[in-house]
Amino acid sequence: DFLFLSSNEVYLKNQEFVFECVCNLLNSSTIYSNNEVSLAEVDIYGFDYDYTLALYSNALNTMIYNTARDFLIENFKYPEGIRKYDYIPNFAARGLHYDIQKGLLMKIDAFHYIQLGTVYRGLNPVPDEEVLRLYGGTHHVPLHQVSGFYGKVSRYGPKVKQFMDIFSIPEMTLLALANDFFISNDIEYDPEHLYKDVSEAIGMVHIKGYMYKWVMQDLEKYIIGGEETYAVLHRLVSHGKKLFLITNSPFSFVDKGMRYMVGKDWRDFFDVVIVQADKPHFFNDCVKPFRRLDGNGDLQWDKINSLEKGQIYKQGNLYDFLRLTGWRGSRVLYFGDHLYSDLADLMLRHGWRTGAIVPELDLETRVVNTEQYAQSLTWLQALTGLLERMQMHRDSQSMEVLQEWLKEREELRLRTKNLFNPQFGSIFRTCHNPTYFSRRLCRFSDVYMASISCLLNYDLSYTFYPRRTPLQHEAPLWMDQLCTGCMKTPFLEEMAHIR
Repeated sequence: DFLFLSSNEVYLKNQEFVFECVCNLLNSSTIYSNNEVSLAEVDIYGFDYDYTLALYSNALNTMIYNTARDFLIENFKYPEGIRKYDYIPNFAARGLHYDIQKGLLMKIDAFHYIQLGTVYRGLNPVPDEEVLRLYGGTHHVPLHQVSGFYGKVSRYGPKVKQFMDIFSIPEMTLLALANDFFISNDIEYDPEHLYKDVSEAIGMVHIKGYMYKWVMQDLEKYIIGGEETYAVLHRLVSHGKKLFLITNSPFSFVDKGMRYMVGKDWRDFFDVVIVQADKPHFFNDCVKPFRRLDGNGDLQWDKINSLEKGQIYKQGNLYDFLRLTGWRGSRVLYFGDHLYSDLADLMLRHGWRTGAIVPELDLETRVVNTEQYAQSLTWLQALTGLLERMQMHRDSQSMEVLQEWLKEREELRLRTKNLFNPQFGSIFRTCHNPTYFSRRLCRFSDVYMASISCLLNYDLSYTFYPRRTPLQHEAPLWMDQLCTGCMKTPFLEEMAHIR
């Protein structure tokens, strides 16, 4: 009946039906599951520190960017004009890829295809036609060109770098703005040299301890959500759970932050504390032994035959950790923000349960709950179904309608993308496909959430059941599929006083 109606007429004719199942129950305090996990079976909870126990304000990204930018100018003798470029908070997003040789920042989907419209040279989008020309008539990036398992690139290896952690956002922004300076001023430069120098400048911010100094000098400015961190740890310990901490950060930094969030006796919550662990190597080699630190953070020389509560340990490796604690398999649930450095080895090699911390969920769920998004996405899905049927008809009138709908579909995709981030869209989707980041999130985490405070919404015997997503050859016959992932957090009201 709708064959020769305009798309707008079809929309109006169907909108009551189309929006009947749209809901806004997505809650940023929900824990989402990729795999079935019973908390009743979890006896031991492990945590990373940065962006897991401690969440940071956007002010930290600005400081990292400014210091690295100035380091480029003062130490690598880059043009003074780059200093006029201030940090742009919402330009880049986690999970993007950077073509080192071409100087392009882009979003890639789970099938290694570039999402056209999300390729940037400096601050300017690259036309789709140019993208296809640059990549040999396709927008596919072969596996061998993408950086390795831990996101690293070598001198002679892959030339497409993936940025998977939150700390990489200032680096992506500096790369884009430095590229923009050279292009805008018609200055010849080598993108590979720029990438190397920016990477070193960002690295110096961490190596020289600038970030640690800023946070320790103004904890209130940079650390957010500390009271909820205390509530989570207190609740777990009061239910008889064992806790441990494995972080790459130094003890003095962790101690200052934990005292601010949890109190001077924060170490009483943890059965094992390991600092400067050198993840991901901590999880995948057995070279470095554990060293004990005294109360002042100085290294001790005694041989480590056990990991004792109240002590602080440095470096070490997971194989000795497992041998000394006996904490193995699905009894252990470890939380971290970096899919590779924190989670991948634990899931793939050791069978631990893993929880990914994805602070971006807060913004993403707010967007998904808007009426504008719901209407755009629902109509986009309906329009795609109409296109699938319309292509059967090859007469001129049908072809004209088909082209009109294809154009509208592209407009809807752009509109939906821009709701999240005008440059790169959602970190989870490229149009209809999952992003490269999203696929790995599903692969390396049993559950994921905006922050560890989401644990406060669930009983510690709760079982997380993943939504049964229909495969392409299956029909969505079960009712919960009409609003996949939409649920009221079961204990949200009960725990609301903690917030």
